[in-house]
Amino acid sequence: MITLLACPQMRDLAERIAAAQAHIQTAPIRWEYFTDGFPNLLVENIEVIRNHHLAFLAAFDTPGDIFTQLSVIYEIPRYAVRSFKIVLPYYPTGTMERVDRDGQIATAATLAKMLSGVPMTLSGPTQVIIFDIHALQERFYFSDQVIPRLESGVPLLRDRLAAHENLAIAFPDEGAWKRFGRWFQEYPLIVCHKVRDGGQRRISIREGDPAGKHVVIVDDLALSGGTLLACQRALKAARAAAVSAYVTHGVFPDKAWEPFLQAGFTHFWMTDSVPRTAGYLAARPPFEIISLDQAIARLLMEDQQDLP
Repeated sequence: MITLLACPQMRDLAERIAAAQAHIQTAPIRWEYFTDGFPNLLVENIEVIRNHHLAFLAAFDTPGDIFTQLSVIYEIPRYAVRSFKIVLPYYPTGTMERVDRDGQIATAATLAKMLSGVPMTLSGPTQVIIFDIHALQERFYFSDQVIPRLESGVPLLRDRLAAHENLAIAFPDEGAWKRFGRWFQEYPLIVCHKVRDGGQRRISIREGDPAGKHVVIVDDLALSGGTLLACQRALKAARAAAVSAYVTHGVFPDKAWEPFLQAGFTHFWMTDSVPRTAGYLAARPPFEIISLDQAIARLLMEDQQDLP
């Protein structure tokens, strides 16, 4: 049996994961705070997890939540657990992976160092499971103390697209095409070219023909959403019959999703990797939420052949 712990905003997803797999059970954590605002935490029945398989479902999309969750994450292996997997679907500092001038801080590396501090388990290093990290090279930011596992939500989109016809797949830039193009070889592919001009994004179509097609734009995440909106305009100008979009991580800070409600997208698929945003947009067309529950359940069960 695998015991799955979760931060408060991931509790609903944890329950769905447990429901998808008989060998996964959830356990409660008491998330309270002292009067000074610092966390007062208690993992219920902690004494029974010794020599058991543990997992923790984390959400770091709000900076103030990271310290509280790391406090739990660091403590779990100290109870002599057999194995430990941290599922962090959205790696929030992924876009801050490089510096262009002295003084800039690559916070993607900082967060990797923090996660690399998790103690060893009885069977070895903790695994850190991340979906569609923004830059693949960020796996090398982690130390050998943990094992980063980079997974993708794109196969879930492929399952959803099976019900649609006359499709073409578009990528907003060459980087997205290199990362995700291999998943869509049976479809016509369109590669766009993005140029930033001050605060503006100019998109042109570099390869492929969207004319008459239902074009689905595929990318890893949406923050302001400006690139997706510019890409949609370019595809429509090139006579695409319809335009939809998919991102694994719909972050949309400061209600950046609002322009998409009237932008004319046929579908906008995203996962529940950022639970606050996903919960808010679940009933707002064109947004449609694809849950990671079964994908995470499968990943938790890997390497657990000794389970009853």
